[in-house]
Amino acid sequence: MAENAAVRQTPTQESLEHGIPFTEAVRVWLRIALLSFGGPAGQIAVMHRILVDEKKWVGEQRFLHALNYCMLLPGPEAQQLAVYLGWLLHKTKGGLVAGTLFVLPGFIAILALSVIYALFGNVGLVEGLFFGLKAAVLAIVLQAVMRIGQRALKNRVMIAIAVAAFIAIFGFDIAFPLIVLSAGVIGFFGGKQGSALFRVGGGHGKGGASILADKDSALGEYTPAHARVSLAWSLRISSLFLTLWLGPIALLLMVLGPADVFSQIAVFFSKMAVVTFGGAYAVLAYVAQEAVQNYGWLAPGEMLDGLGMAETTPGPLIQVVQFVGFMGAYRDPGMLDPMLAAIFAAVLTTWVTFVPCFLWIFLGAPFIERLRDNPALTGALSAITAAVVGVIMNLAIWFALHVLFDEVGTFEGFGLVLEIPRLDSLDPVAAAITAGAIAAVFVFKARLLVTLGGCAVAGIAWFAVSGAL
Repeated sequence: MAENAAVRQTPTQESLEHGIPFTEAVRVWLRIALLSFGGPAGQIAVMHRILVDEKKWVGEQRFLHALNYCMLLPGPEAQQLAVYLGWLLHKTKGGLVAGTLFVLPGFIAILALSVIYALFGNVGLVEGLFFGLKAAVLAIVLQAVMRIGQRALKNRVMIAIAVAAFIAIFGFDIAFPLIVLSAGVIGFFGGKQGSALFRVGGGHGKGGASILADKDSALGEYTPAHARVSLAWSLRISSLFLTLWLGPIALLLMVLGPADVFSQIAVFFSKMAVVTFGGAYAVLAYVAQEAVQNYGWLAPGEMLDGLGMAETTPGPLIQVVQFVGFMGAYRDPGMLDPMLAAIFAAVLTTWVTFVPCFLWIFLGAPFIERLRDNPALTGALSAITAAVVGVIMNLAIWFALHVLFDEVGTFEGFGLVLEIPRLDSLDPVAAAITAGAIAAVFVFKARLLVTLGGCAVAGIAWFAVSGAL
């Protein structure tokens, strides 16, 4: 009897590897999804805090290695990082759950806001909510810069790469992919030469803090069986996701023709999913131009309203494309009811934008895991992380300019392209709410939801007092 009980209590092979129940992982991924405000910087910071610092499911090295790979891919890097880590912990089902939950809260929120926007226009309550939340988002982005910087910039070489990346994108408007490529090349040759300065974790070498963090994590240094390269599995998974991605597009083209709004949405955002290197901001100008001038889906200025929705709801910033598709079909519904057509377009836009993300991860992650101990690749990815810190700092400054000032101009000269705010256009209320959010995050160590909620209430209260509601 005792022997049978012992057999029943023997853990499965999966639990032997890391001991993390799938049901608990689902709850954690949902929590991460609901807290994923503030664009990729804030989202990655939330993921790191929960998975690395709090749960200790994944070590520092593993997290940064996965993040660096995702930075090289088209599409939202934070969502792809969730897919990667979910897959690493619980196979394909883990990646599917993590990636889907990461998008779902934002999809629902933006869909609800899009319906309100289409029916009622700019509602004062919603504007007040966004006004307050933007201040909290700025504080979260600043926190992310510090957290990632503290972990990635452990030596003078990594600091120099981060500074150079910041100057390149902030001062000279150099394209993000070129910055990442340059950092990767520097890191590749530095790692290939065996320099400890290009190791993830800051060049501490064996026994460094990041290596100990990996050993102390639930997954440790172990590579699960499902994370090892299998050509047969790669072919099967890529065939499946290519069909899921391109199949609906082919069907729409055959049934409705290329001139139909749904076919146009499917084709346009599928192309965008392949070329969105550098994050949402790198592609939004192109999307706005095409949506307004070429397709007529949006009126001028409405893209900023959609961006406000995406910036102040959980999930990837690129989710703003859902609003674009929604409004495009709402204004050109064909034979369908306008609201029904708009909702279908929102689902279609989200599908063709995010399905490729699962394809890139499931196809490439096993090969990246195999090369995890390759010095040249590790050096390249470490340098990319350092460059990303500089890029996120640029995002923080860009966001601060547009949150705190009503008017921002551009200075071009001597090879520089700089955004310069008009100091007399400083919004004192936005500055006050932002100062409160920064104090809450850095001084009082307030929880994320408390900071977001407090700023949202402050924004709505100001709109009520000023008569804007």
